[in-house]
Amino acid sequence: MPMRDVLMVSTSYPADLRDWRGLFMRHLADALGRHPAIDLALWAPPGEAGPGVRFDVTQDEREWLGALMQAGGIAHLVRRGGMRGVVAAMQLLRALRGVYRRNAKVDVFHVNWLQNALPLPHGPQPLLVTVLGTDMQLLRLPGMRALLRRAFRGRPVAICPNADWMLPELEAAFGDVATVRFVPFGIDPRWYALERRFETNATPKWLCVSRITANKIGPLFEWTEPMFAHGRGELHLFGPMQEQVALPSWVHWHGPASPDDLRDTWFPQAHGLITLSQHAEGRPQVMLEALASGLPIIASRLPAHDDLLSAGDGGVLCDSPDAVRAALESLAEPAANRALGLRGRARMQSDIGTWDDCAERYVSLYRQLQERARR
Repeated sequence: MPMRDVLMVSTSYPADLRDWRGLFMRHLADALGRHPAIDLALWAPPGEAGPGVRFDVTQDEREWLGALMQAGGIAHLVRRGGMRGVVAAMQLLRALRGVYRRNAKVDVFHVNWLQNALPLPHGPQPLLVTVLGTDMQLLRLPGMRALLRRAFRGRPVAICPNADWMLPELEAAFGDVATVRFVPFGIDPRWYALERRFETNATPKWLCVSRITANKIGPLFEWTEPMFAHGRGELHLFGPMQEQVALPSWVHWHGPASPDDLRDTWFPQAHGLITLSQHAEGRPQVMLEALASGLPIIASRLPAHDDLLSAGDGGVLCDSPDAVRAALESLAEPAANRALGLRGRARMQSDIGTWDDCAERYVSLYRQLQERARR
């Protein structure tokens, strides 16, 4: 099968495999780079990559993207508002315009996040856009849908959310100009191989892995205090402090944790993962990894969490302090805990698979787009 030149664009990317920031993009790029049908060029912040991935970034772009990552990323800057966010957004659009022009002859553009498709020049090259949770907020900005439709005009387009709860809104906005298809991300096989040993804990350990903002934490501290503040469990919090959120004295905060730390040290001994986020989540990768590891999840009711847990395989959805307490008490029992976790792992294996499975899903869409371009 002939090679296909693909340019992938991402404004989030880790420095290495121990860096939690945008790590899913590293795994996706590496999997596409391993695929025999793909010659992958990557425009992303500086970092390591597998042997099949070629960075296409100038030195100026590399320095600017590195500074953007250090500042928390484009979404973080724009959410904070102010002139700094506006300037960063304009700089990003200008940089993307340049990279698209110098790659005008690629076979397929693979753009992560809708806003990164805005500066695409007119042309026939097929476009695949990976849509994540923050994109759904972008669509609510005045005029944004019209600008994106303009960027999609005249080319075959596939819009691929990584969670199926996004499909109705995307179909309504773009279904007449693009194929809208749910494409789940993959999971590193090492999560599936994790062996849990939580039964030996004297006190149940629950993990929350999250950027620390008021919306991401939600009512977590208030709703779990009756359990965790009185010795009926431990709450271990992992993630960067992006807003000044007061942490109760009974919370064990560890700062950001690498995937290796979570997989090798914390996930094996944990009773499960807990998130009561009120943030507009997409499909949190850490939740997929927890399910693949056999960890039960206790989660707030959000579209992203409902999408993963509504079937009851792998977790419990909660919308009140009483529901959270009941879930914690039920999952303190080892047999019930392990049984729920194993159901979640089995579902991830059947429905999600690995990053190589994810790459194959995207390559199939690349082929379909190229066939449409030849008509």
